[in-house]
Amino acid sequence: MIPRYSRPEMVAIWSPETKFRIWFEIEAHACDALAGLGVIPQSAARTIWEKGGSATFDVARIDEIERETKHDVIAFLTHLAEIIGPDARFVHQGMTSSDVLDTCFSVQLTRAADLLLADMDGLLDALKKRAFEHRMTVCIGRSHGIHAEPVTFGLKLAGAYAEFARCRDRLVAARAEIATCAISGAVGTFAHIEPAVEEHVAQAMGLTPEPVSTQVIPRDRHAMFFATLGVIASSVERLSTEIRHLQRTEVLEAEEFFAPGQKGSSAMPHKRNPVLTENLTGLARMVRSYALPAMENVALWHERDISHSSVERMIGPDATITLDFALARLTGVVNKLLVYPERMLANAEAMGGLIFSQRILLALTQAGMSREDSYRLVQRNAMKVWDTYQARKPVAADQFMQELKRDEEVRQALSADQIESEFNMQTHTRHVDTIFGRVFGQGA
Repeated sequence: MIPRYSRPEMVAIWSPETKFRIWFEIEAHACDALAGLGVIPQSAARTIWEKGGSATFDVARIDEIERETKHDVIAFLTHLAEIIGPDARFVHQGMTSSDVLDTCFSVQLTRAADLLLADMDGLLDALKKRAFEHRMTVCIGRSHGIHAEPVTFGLKLAGAYAEFARCRDRLVAARAEIATCAISGAVGTFAHIEPAVEEHVAQAMGLTPEPVSTQVIPRDRHAMFFATLGVIASSVERLSTEIRHLQRTEVLEAEEFFAPGQKGSSAMPHKRNPVLTENLTGLARMVRSYALPAMENVALWHERDISHSSVERMIGPDATITLDFALARLTGVVNKLLVYPERMLANAEAMGGLIFSQRILLALTQAGMSREDSYRLVQRNAMKVWDTYQARKPVAADQFMQELKRDEEVRQALSADQIESEFNMQTHTRHVDTIFGRVFGQGA
């Protein structure tokens, strides 16, 4: 992944230095177990840890060996032998390359998941804080992009919080599913190494033994992991798209923080563009794109092939690094988001009270009118206001109410006072606390 969209801690998980350190630990823990079983000398296991544990693996040297051997694990083991000496002959006893590669990949993905979970905790904290801040900040709800009925901005953010809380639960499950270890040898039968070795390495590396590894860990686990990252990315895009819409000039109910000295356009000095959320939309597309090759990796030939290998060398780092960056960026956007309650209320009131049309519809039916006739009368008066708004003529804040009062058919069912009583914003906010209780817990 390019440095522009990378953060150091996640990048470090995928560095060659980290990878070779994990490879060494897998081999060394296996030697401990082999020594415990009497397969190799205890002194050899100690030497491997003493010399290898303090070593700095020479990435350039390993690459040099690989250019000759055309095999990355053999190149590493050759370099390790240069460091350890004669006792290196006991390393990799009964193991195959996939034991090292797959177990290492599991370690890297679980560490990446831990960072992503921490990222999500930060985002959830930001969403909760801003949701409570704007718990009763009235804004217009939109369906099909058209004014519908009032909501609150706090409810929008509470919805995002609930969505990311679900995403977090999914990631916890995906982490557990990917956290398996395979030390089962060629074709996964333990023919040359005891299952106890796998159990020991798994425990030491914070993993669980893979029930049936067939030489490789089954890739349905990886498919689920990357699919989960894709779902999280989709949630990132959903919130980012909402913010982008709210920042449109005609709406301008919220906008990204615009820092002193920031420039919005190289040509138009007046511009304040939603560049961060637009960027997040693009990054989400990339993270989702990594889910498909992970699914295609599931169907390997027989007990194994390496068609998955080149894919995972790319999607492992790229998907996790990109999502890590995206979650951190979105957290910053939410924390610094500029919110304009007065503009929200003005937009909600812009169409002369049409947002209360359902209240009148229901009131007419309660008064004994058929739903069909009620709908016809409400729509007839609503369209008068709509046409005034569309013609860019002044729309009075109570125009819809006044149109209804002048309609003789409406007045036969509802008095002026009854009509006025339905134009009540509190009707739409009276259950906000109930919804917050469902999202954040009772007493929230």
